[in-house]
Amino acid sequence: PLTFVVRRGDREVTLVATPRMQEITDRFGNVHKLPILGIESKGGEQGIKVVRTDPLTSIWLGAKETWFVVSSTMNYLGGIVSGTRDADQLGGPLRIAQVSGQVASFGFVALLNMTAMLSVSIGLLNLFPVPLLDGGHLLYYAVEAVRGRPLGEQAQEVGFRIGLALVMMLMVFATWNDLVHLQVFSFLSSLFS
Repeated sequence: PLTFVVRRGDREVTLVATPRMQEITDRFGNVHKLPILGIESKGGEQGIKVVRTDPLTSIWLGAKETWFVVSSTMNYLGGIVSGTRDADQLGGPLRIAQVSGQVASFGFVALLNMTAMLSVSIGLLNLFPVPLLDGGHLLYYAVEAVRGRPLGEQAQEVGFRIGLALVMMLMVFATWNDLVHLQVFSFLSSLFS
């Protein structure tokens, strides 16, 4: 349940509403499971509002938006691990290409926004403490700082192999999700039936 305080005329009214999960198909045919309250935006179809600010405010708003992307990504990944969220929204290069084409139809500002969000998400992924990624290198440096000497060459090699396996599994899983989302397997089975 969500509690809202709204102004109606000259008085404030407290409303309690519980969103319900609903499958929504966007104009490109993608199906999304979203919590819906029934509130609709009147900001136009694209919902893009351009606001000019001074440089310091722009930096603050950029940091705020970056934090929103980071926290949303971490909440989503936490939901996958805890089993409360589906991993089918995790996409790879095919889904990125598909969504990029769809977002480009909204204009340059929307494409620039998606590029920034994608950049932050990939940067966050790169900071995970997995050997082979930058976060793994930072983990090795931290271990070296605590031990006073670096890990042995064999231990580092084993770590890099594990890291490579994890990254490859993530790539295969994301590509599999892309193929399922794009209904490639349904198309192939219809060809051979």
